[in-house]
Amino acid sequence: MHFEKNHLYHIFNQGNNRQRIFFKEENYLFFLQKIKTHICPFADVLAWCLMPNHFHLMVRVNAVELPTEGFAQSETLGSQNEVLGIRQRTFNESIGIMLRAYTNAINKQEKISGSLFRKATKAECLNCPSGITPSFYNTRSGTFIPVDDPAKHYPQVCFNYIHQNPVKAHLVSKAEDWPFSSYRDVIGVRNGMLINRRLIDELELLKSVFDSKPSDE
Repeated sequence: MHFEKNHLYHIFNQGNNRQRIFFKEENYLFFLQKIKTHICPFADVLAWCLMPNHFHLMVRVNAVELPTEGFAQSETLGSQNEVLGIRQRTFNESIGIMLRAYTNAINKQEKISGSLFRKATKAECLNCPSGITPSFYNTRSGTFIPVDDPAKHYPQVCFNYIHQNPVKAHLVSKAEDWPFSSYRDVIGVRNGMLINRRLIDELELLKSVFDSKPSDE
């Protein structure tokens, strides 16, 4: 994955062979804590959604690498930079550490072994919309926003898509009914601290979120 400072990204991965990655409520909460520990030092979270077998994050990157001071010592060991004597951790490394730590916890819980996630975590730049993910437009809702100017509209499309994911998957009928996404925080019925509401307002990502609900057709 390639990250650039001040760019928006959609980060996602799913269970290896589409297997479940969350088995009970505590797993979702544990993963959110991992996001706070490993993602938030590097980026502002604008949207998130945890599904039974995959996850989505929308972030604005503030730093592509940081000093390892402040990270748990056990989590810095084994880093390529640490081996080289460079006390820096990249955003890429931090994402990898997060997924490995979560995998280890779930493998212990479920008494299994091996890879929990697909090998390659994806990060799509929302400011560089070449090769836009078609599924962002081809949903139950149809096209969320006009795409005459993809660079302008892609962040909004992604923001809406992430929050509507549980509806599209037929897990709930309304986005606010799914507790494991930032939608409740976005619409103000929950005061979750993971998202940066000020930045969401600055980017005007709320302007069509209430109009993005799937129709009954």
